[in-house]
Amino acid sequence: MWADNLPPPNEVVALYQSKGIKKMRLYDPNTAALQALRGSGIQVMLGLPNNNIRQAATDQSYVANWIRTNVQAYLPAVDIRYIAVGNELIPGGDAGNVLPAMQNVYNAIRSAGLQDRIKVSTSVATTVIGTSFPPSAGAFSSQSSSTMTSIIRFLSSTNAPLLVNVYPYFSYIGNMRDIRLDYALFTANSDVVTDGQFRYRSLFDAIVDGVYAAMEKVGGSGVPIVVSESGWPSAGGTAATTGNAQTYNSKLVRHVGQGTPRRAGRPLETYVFAMFNENKKPAGIEQNFGLFFPNKQPVYDVSFP
Repeated sequence: MWADNLPPPNEVVALYQSKGIKKMRLYDPNTAALQALRGSGIQVMLGLPNNNIRQAATDQSYVANWIRTNVQAYLPAVDIRYIAVGNELIPGGDAGNVLPAMQNVYNAIRSAGLQDRIKVSTSVATTVIGTSFPPSAGAFSSQSSSTMTSIIRFLSSTNAPLLVNVYPYFSYIGNMRDIRLDYALFTANSDVVTDGQFRYRSLFDAIVDGVYAAMEKVGGSGVPIVVSESGWPSAGGTAATTGNAQTYNSKLVRHVGQGTPRRAGRPLETYVFAMFNENKKPAGIEQNFGLFFPNKQPVYDVSFP
């Protein structure tokens, strides 16, 4: 929504429905968007924004009011499935506030009797991982480890997933010497990485399995992952073409139903970033992650299963 030329929320919901897109991530409780989602049948991941985390960590009454206003007021007409408490705050200055905020949100959800319907988590970048290769060596970084270990314990106790933003694009452009483009784009036609019993043809799978391995090392083997963002830019930088973006996202939506080598056969719930190109983002690739232009025309075609 970082744009000043987007269609109104009711038209966006209609566009989702016309394309068979059944899930939506909202980064904050936008009233117009939530109103437009009433009766749509679209499942929603709702964000408690980063700038509210500090207050949410220390003030249970603030959180209870936030849940009443932004969640309970829309149920059951809006199908809210997750509360994402903060986005990519770990590691960082607010990392210590994430778990207390999650606990307060969970307490408010439980008080409302919604703990089985709505799962409380946080969305992390793969920068929480210190060791990522091979995937089985995946481990949380020294800066993230204590925070993530406590969060994984909480998620395990509440039967909630870890939300992870997964971007092979950034891994590729950060290490083009060692990472092949076909490996990043799901187009490798033979194994690229062999890791014990697991074989990898896509960097996406390797990244996700590295996070699974890190969680296993801190007692979180039963915690699933939901990919809360993944995508590929269509312009504005290295390897950012409409062809590559179409290839990546088309293959992504077909691929995630089969799981990863470490969790074979378990579909991986995944959110594509983003619906629209956003003209208020920094110039370059950040403005070009959208599947659609603001006029609702596709940047390229992707069919959703």
